[in-house]
Amino acid sequence: MTTKTPRTPQEKKALSYACDYRNTYNSSNKSIRTLIPAHKAGESRKARRKASQALQVADRVEDAEADLLESSLKHDVERVGGWRKWEPVSLGDTVDHASRRRERLGMASAPPVEDEA
Repeated sequence: MTTKTPRTPQEKKALSYACDYRNTYNSSNKSIRTLIPAHKAGESRKARRKASQALQVADRVEDAEADLLESSLKHDVERVGGWRKWEPVSLGDTVDHASRRRERLGMASAPPVEDEA
């Protein structure tokens, strides 16, 4: 049985900053649960709509063009490079960005304390 080497709180914090991730979707993490499937569904609808419109035109074009159109529809060429999820940002980067923003806005320093003398 292997034993873990104990870590100091500073090591734990550094490991947390490196390994933990946060979303930066500019919305709450609860709403993104519905937004991701909605985006995927919208992309699928768009691809199906284009395929349907292309098939309506297929009977009016020449055989070579019709074969090319049919091949592209079979291989789902329209969906290639479509919608993608955002990549998560590490906790360290998120904290660093927030601290730089506070400094830029002048919120980093504590408010001055007034003497009651």
